[in-house]
Amino acid sequence: MGDDTGAGRKPAKRRRRIWIGASALATVVCGGPLALLVWGAMAWDDIGKPEPADCSEVMTFARGRLPADARDARCTAAHWQDTRAVAEFRTGRAVAGAWLAATYPAGKPAPSCEQDVCVDVAYGQELYVHVRIAYEDGETALVRVEAFDT
Repeated sequence: MGDDTGAGRKPAKRRRRIWIGASALATVVCGGPLALLVWGAMAWDDIGKPEPADCSEVMTFARGRLPADARDARCTAAHWQDTRAVAEFRTGRAVAGAWLAATYPAGKPAPSCEQDVCVDVAYGQELYVHVRIAYEDGETALVRVEAFDT
């Protein structure tokens, strides 16, 4: 009597170790890639979302400068494979036209425009700038500068 494991059967302690090892191996083989996938999704979730940016840096990227009387300036930038920077500010109506002519003299009218003034500027194949001006009231213009590279 004593330690009777039956004919051809392994001891119970050894079978338990095999099952524990097989379970651990299955967890690593199946769970490892799944954990990596979840981590990647979480790590890449915020990439490309617009975040507040310094307006002087945004306008330098757009190859321009804010007018001296610019107010209510808000700027954002989004980075991933491309960079997209947006500056939005208010200025005087007369200043907006002079600023646009001085800052983007090579600008061409946009093919379609939902604002009062729309100008597109291309710097080769690497940088594009879209300028949109909307006249709000008698003396104020809302200017939106959007620059992106490829």
